[in-house]
Amino acid sequence: MTKQATDDSILSELGGRLARIRLERNLTQAQLAEQAGVSKRTVERMESGSVATQLSGFIRLCRVLDIVDRLEMLVPEPVPSPVEQLKLRGRMRQRASGTREKVPSKTWHWGDEK
Repeated sequence: MTKQATDDSILSELGGRLARIRLERNLTQAQLAEQAGVSKRTVERMESGSVATQLSGFIRLCRVLDIVDRLEMLVPEPVPSPVEQLKLRGRMRQRASGTREKVPSKTWHWGDEK
């Protein structure tokens, strides 16, 4: 899967991978659906990649296929850069800094000390 891949091709690839893992575990679509608590039609749709289903259904199938720990690779825990680590010195970041608006500065002139 690459950045240039279409949504449909990614869904199709993920569905194919789920099907291969299911077959390696020697499970039918009906057995997987029952163990995951989803309908057989949901499993069929996920494996064909024809329709994007709810993420919770996908997670349920991954849990039954014992691959839920691999989801960590999908959205890895963000790690601060070495420079950020030095700035934080062990503290967890609490908020984003955002962008600051430039406040127009008043030009100071002699005699404005009042």
